[in-house]
Amino acid sequence: MALVEMIMPKMGESIFECTVLNWLKNIGERIEADDMILEVATDKIDTEIGASHSGVIKQFLVQKGETAIIGNPICVIETDGAESVPTKPIITETVPEIANVLPEIEKQLIIATNLVSNAELKSVANNRFYSPLVLNIAKEEGLTSEQLSSITGTGLDNRVTKEDILNYLSVKNTQKNIISPAFESVVGVKTSQNDQIIEMDRMRKMIADRMIESKRISAHVTSFVETDMTNVSLWRDKVKGQFKQETGENITFTPLLIEAVVKAIKDFPLINVQVDGNNIIKKGKINIGMAVALPNGNLIVPVIHEADSYSLIGLTKKINDLANRARNNKLKGDDLADGTFTVSNIGSFGNIAGTPIIMQPQVAILAFGLIQKKVSVIETPQGDTIGIRQKMIISHSYDHRVVDGSLGGMFVKRVSDYLENFDLDRKLF
Repeated sequence: MALVEMIMPKMGESIFECTVLNWLKNIGERIEADDMILEVATDKIDTEIGASHSGVIKQFLVQKGETAIIGNPICVIETDGAESVPTKPIITETVPEIANVLPEIEKQLIIATNLVSNAELKSVANNRFYSPLVLNIAKEEGLTSEQLSSITGTGLDNRVTKEDILNYLSVKNTQKNIISPAFESVVGVKTSQNDQIIEMDRMRKMIADRMIESKRISAHVTSFVETDMTNVSLWRDKVKGQFKQETGENITFTPLLIEAVVKAIKDFPLINVQVDGNNIIKKGKINIGMAVALPNGNLIVPVIHEADSYSLIGLTKKINDLANRARNNKLKGDDLADGTFTVSNIGSFGNIAGTPIIMQPQVAILAFGLIQKKVSVIETPQGDTIGIRQKMIISHSYDHRVVDGSLGGMFVKRVSDYLENFDLDRKLF
């Protein structure tokens, strides 16, 4: 038999720690490699983690509710190997005095990494550990290191949580009498015996915070355009059987819509930007986030990285994979990171139009409405005629700080043009 430590795997760029929500297996239970053995939460996602080895769980090194550091051991597994692997680094047996300071060294390395990625916070009082999310909020709010160090932390080892810093900002803004209406809490809500109080789950709280924050940061403007989807609908109906037979995938409207968005972004690259203080960052990659509705009613936004590198078939496979894993809680941190533009297909809920909220730090988001048959005027070389066409409204919300009406309007019109001029004779391969 051998004892091995399972290491907390990487969860995605800028994620250095997570919270153990629940151990899915018990001590003494037999597991196989890749069996889901614990559920964790980060600032971006709740997900399950698979076992690194087959064997029997001997010990949990991080308990439910505690913080697990990426790269640190989280449990001990007894495998079928012949040699025992020590559950502590060999250095603890030879140089105890060095081993005693290893946790602090590791902690300082994480602090240094966080500080490098947040240049405005160049010094942190008392060398306290701050998560990337807390540092980003502090950066956005212009907090000094002294102000940050004055916040009382309620997390593990007295760390400052997102709730701690938001509470601090709320009190700070109230004292200055400049609280934004978006952040005002409703006071004096009355309930009766017929009312049902439903506590927000963790993801709903996170969505609420991010939506309010986005409205506070960005000057939202929404433009609308009605698009003729007849050619797209006819082509999809014509090829979907062959597509399924030859690729094993169902082709929905989503890859066709995202393909048009990618083409339009190439035409108008200044829509694919982010704001950093007084700087506009023009992103070098086109990473499309797509909103996916979960069975519990919440939304999550996995990202298609380098969406312009995919063929239509590849794009369809990627979209189906992300959507399926999202609905089954199988996404990883990397699947949610680094989006540069987001789309939402609200037509799947029967909605004809909407005013979507921008995903920070992006500057724009598109919502595709319901495709409906409508009586329309059709222009032909022989003159105008009346016909039945399949129409859809596209809603484009953009940040008016950096996207003017001309750019926002031309971009959504270009997406519409690509869809309306879709080639009915297009080949699959």
